[in-house]
Amino acid sequence: MVERSLYARAKAIFPPVANRATSLGIVKGEGVYLWDEEGNKYLDFASGVAVTNVGHNHPYVVQKVVEQCQTLIHGGHNVIYYPTYVELGEKLIEAVDPNYKVYFSNSGAEANEAAIKLAKQVTKRPGIISFKRSFHGRTLATTTLTASNSGYRQNYEGLLPSVYYADYPYATRSGLNEEEEVKRCIGALDEIFHCLIAPEQVSSIIVEPMQGEGGYVVAPKAFIQHLRKVCDEHGILLIFDEVQTGFGRTGKLFAYEHFDVKPDILTLAKGIANGFPLSAIVAKGELMDAWTQGTHGGTYGGNPVACASALAVLELLQDKYIDNAKKMGEYFVEELTLLKEKYDEILEIRGLGLMIGVEFVTKTGEPNATLVKKVIGKALEKGLILLNCGVDKNVIRFIPPLIVKEEEINKAITIFSECLEEIL
Repeated sequence: MVERSLYARAKAIFPPVANRATSLGIVKGEGVYLWDEEGNKYLDFASGVAVTNVGHNHPYVVQKVVEQCQTLIHGGHNVIYYPTYVELGEKLIEAVDPNYKVYFSNSGAEANEAAIKLAKQVTKRPGIISFKRSFHGRTLATTTLTASNSGYRQNYEGLLPSVYYADYPYATRSGLNEEEEVKRCIGALDEIFHCLIAPEQVSSIIVEPMQGEGGYVVAPKAFIQHLRKVCDEHGILLIFDEVQTGFGRTGKLFAYEHFDVKPDILTLAKGIANGFPLSAIVAKGELMDAWTQGTHGGTYGGNPVACASALAVLELLQDKYIDNAKKMGEYFVEELTLLKEKYDEILEIRGLGLMIGVEFVTKTGEPNATLVKKVIGKALEKGLILLNCGVDKNVIRFIPPLIVKEEEINKAITIFSECLEEIL
């Protein structure tokens, strides 16, 4: 009897609802590489979708996780207190603001759910403003907040009420310059207040400082600062979804540092624990103190082992890998820009740190999802794992672990360049 692949075995027992990027059966990870069940080695520039920020199986993370497993695996934060839970909370508050407090959950969607629940409860207001092309999760509430793909909402309507969608600046596609695009989007937000819901009825504005699923679009600083101003004027809570942009990914510990704006509520996940299920919301202390006891909770949030991993990750990031993300990100963009000069199909290269998107169009300027799919497929054949993003699936995202070296970026660039040459 021929042994079936992990892919074949999985197909027989799991539903098709999860859209898989590859059919790889991976049995080992180390640093920036993965190995499949047949022994093939892959350069991983997907990082489990921006999760393994300090690389696969970092020895220091493994050490701290094993040590924790030998003392306490689960206690339940609703039952007891334990060292890694408290220590991680202290470290996050130290990194963000001593006047903030933290609450742990398991996933990005859970963190965003908690954030909007907190905002609704403390403001006593029903309305939420999200943004077009945003992605905030796949639970019913966060599916409502998400506006990057109608397929995510298909057959799940009706969803959370009183959610309104503002325009997110994307000058590359609007045809306007950045200043004009920011002005247009500010006008669209004002129109929501004027025509749909009064600002005094809005509990929160939730925004990604750099859109992930929406296409790796970086918000202009002026726009983010305007949101802060609007929220301050009307008593609206500003929520930054940094599920993907957090933990060094953009060359700073948190992306909000690029904008000289601090949110009232910050949501974190993905890279927080390098693969262990963990998320957090970090919010102003006066908001957290007004969150009524017993109105939110969970069984596994702040698991001791996940917190141990997160503490190790934070230490490594602050020691050297945030700086490496900034340095390697700049180098990566320089190398990609050389390719842009060669191919008209590359519309734009954009991003922050090691969160880089390359947008592709046809010769007539239309989104080119077909080319992106071909490039990603051919890159995989050559041993490079890449993902797409964007509403039109025409952006390739480069999100390697933040430990990546110049030689590994060069290898990825070489493969990427070969794919473009062979296809175009």
